[in-house]
Amino acid sequence: MIRTFTLAIAALTALGAAQAFAAPEHERPVLKAEAIVTGDVVRIGDLVEHAGIVANVPIFRAPDLGSTGTVPADVVIEAVRLHALVGLDTGGLSVVLVTRASRMISAKEIEACVAQALSAKFALGEAKDIGVNFERELRAIYVEPSAKGEPRVARITFDPRSARFDVTLEMPIGASNRGLLRLSGRAIATAEVVTILRPVDRGGIIKESDVLIERRPRAETGREFVTSRDQAIGFAARTSLQAGRPLRAADLMKPELVQRNETVTLTYELPGIKLTVRGKAIEGGADGDVISVLNEQSKRTVQGVVAGPGRVIISTSSPRLAANIQPAEPATNAKAP
Repeated sequence: MIRTFTLAIAALTALGAAQAFAAPEHERPVLKAEAIVTGDVVRIGDLVEHAGIVANVPIFRAPDLGSTGTVPADVVIEAVRLHALVGLDTGGLSVVLVTRASRMISAKEIEACVAQALSAKFALGEAKDIGVNFERELRAIYVEPSAKGEPRVARITFDPRSARFDVTLEMPIGASNRGLLRLSGRAIATAEVVTILRPVDRGGIIKESDVLIERRPRAETGREFVTSRDQAIGFAARTSLQAGRPLRAADLMKPELVQRNETVTLTYELPGIKLTVRGKAIEGGADGDVISVLNEQSKRTVQGVVAGPGRVIISTSSPRLAANIQPAEPATNAKAP
């Protein structure tokens, strides 16, 4: 029995060598520059075109899932020679790149799965508002390409006093297999706030590049904080602002269009009449603010509404025109009868 098996192997080896030697030029075995494998072994056919009957013979261990390794060409030549594959054309290649095919489950997917479970079971708010911090760095996990389904929480606990959680996840690892992944960390309910990125002096205008949306623990925020870029961009700093601090609504004001002591155009508006004179602002003001202005012509202080940069409008009630005043009755002297 042993002799018969040995003779069969020898005959197969000789047949393979004869086939390789006799193969037409376009079917000669040729080394591949790159190979993608789906199992835990690398076969001759993964590395060699036209490998013939030995294509399914395993010769190397495959890289880890999602990884790429290199195999020197001379090592491949030596490995396939043992299986009677001769005359391998390397095409001038010195190495072959071998990649293990995989499906990636990102750290973000796992984090979202945990946040969703915490939101549903422990009423910490919406999942998007829960900050999940793992005790050890969580990296992407690579599984077989045939793995179906998504991560699923099998068990989770949460201590509201310490904000600590422990979770066991069921992870897809193969076509019909699932594995367990245990993780621990802390979860905090957060809220979005607008943070100033650079120091801004009083009266300085907030630009889009000056702000950043950040998440802060909900316990550190309140209704007084600015939560939208639109609530900050284009407004002016009411006081000096330091970089890195969240903005409060009280920190901002409409930008002043008229500065104190600024020369302004003072416009008197009456029905059918518009009169413009020079004035001096006694106080600053934003669009729509009522401020005091010195009329430089009459030297009187009046109040008007800021209507634009350097513009103040004075609206007066309709005057009584002389033509509309009834003339007085002329005085008469009584004559004695």
